Amino acid sequence: MRYTSSFVTLLGAVLLALLVSACGGGGGGSSAGSNGGSTVTNTSPSPQVLAANAVQVSVDAGVSGVPNMPFVSVTICAPGTSQCQTIDHVLVDTGSWGLRVFASQLPASMNLPQQKDGSGNQIAECMQFFDGYTWGPVKLADLQIAAEKAPSLPIQVIDPGYASLPSDCAAVGASRNTPAALQANGVLGIGVFKHDCGANCVQTAVPATYYGCTGTSCKSIPLAEQYQVANPIPYFATDNNGSILNLPMVSGGAQSVTGQLVFGIGTQSNNGLGSAQVIGVSPQNGTFTTVQNGTTYSRSILDSGSTGLFFQSSALPVCASPNSSYYCPSSTQSLSAMIQGVNGTTSAVNFSVGNAAAIAQTYSGSSALPLLAGPAFVTSSIFDWGLPFFYGRSVYAAVEQQATPGGIGPYVAY
Repeated sequence: MRYTSSFVTLLGAVLLALLVSACGGGGGGSSAGSNGGSTVTNTSPSPQVLAANAVQVSVDAGVSGVPNMPFVSVTICAPGTSQCQTIDHVLVDTGSWGLRVFASQLPASMNLPQQKDGSGNQIAECMQFFDGYTWGPVKLADLQIAAEKAPSLPIQVIDPGYASLPSDCAAVGASRNTPAALQANGVLGIGVFKHDCGANCVQTAVPATYYGCTGTSCKSIPLAEQYQVANPIPYFATDNNGSILNLPMVSGGAQSVTGQLVFGIGTQSNNGLGSAQVIGVSPQNGTFTTVQNGTTYSRSILDSGSTGLFFQSSALPVCASPNSSYYCPSSTQSLSAMIQGVNGTTSAVNFSVGNAAAIAQTYSGSSALPLLAGPAFVTSSIFDWGLPFFYGRSVYAAVEQQATPGGIGPYVAY
């Protein structure tokens, strides 16, 4: 179900370097030039009064200044103790499942128990994303976020020095084993599945996924779901059937924006489904279908962990090398697509794609950029609705097997 997950930051691209190096600008009133003449919006909402089941989400400069990354703070504790550490700038990722934090972010005195399988193997994981991997042991921790708690949750502790990195993991792609390489202090995967590999890994050892380690030697193994890295939401005592990511509308660009991540669907007065359209997703891989400009993308996802809209299209010109990860139309293109759920629901979506090179210049210093799109990392069957889709919407992710007012998960809604 997670092979391979999302999370696209386009690290190392020259265009991103332009966006990052231009920090500190971004006054209001600039025109977008060939990017459509939008006005820069660099204001954030007033400080929020948060309910017990909600946590503030910030799209800001973060760890490395990469735009379109939504962050929260999480607190992890050694199970059953008050020995805790709060970690900020953890990426909110609706396209993956489970919490991943760096060993370097934890105090040396914090002793998290090592996860072991039924045979006593010490478990490690190679987590595969579109653009690389994270490596490290699976450990148990009590997680608290807002007022919600998930006790003894299996998490990945990212540690490049753990054991010996297996060759099949190293072959996946770029290492994301430091905060600078990941562009975040961790990843909070809150997508529609309970575990990050699920049934796929139970009977068969999936290459470059889970390992049993003895000393420095690790071998690929199958792993029962109860031992896998887990989405924390279904392990909360309440508000455990899904989440809502709510971000404000952004016009052109904003230096930073603030929103909310709300836990539960239809469990409190602040998380009702309302008139949101329920899009059923595949119970095997969490995907739905997008049809855009006559092309069918059968493996589409709603993915807050991706920094743009990523899809292949011959109708949009790619930026000149070395910025070919992005599209560079001569002016902002107003486009439309039809999203089709496996439940038969269809939903028309309007979106815009700007000239990425012009965006880098016009919105220097901005962290929220709703017009970024490109063909990077995706195949012809994938439409990755990244963070630009989330601006101005409340986006729901209902967890598999959990009852909600919109039916049993998994589904997404907006």
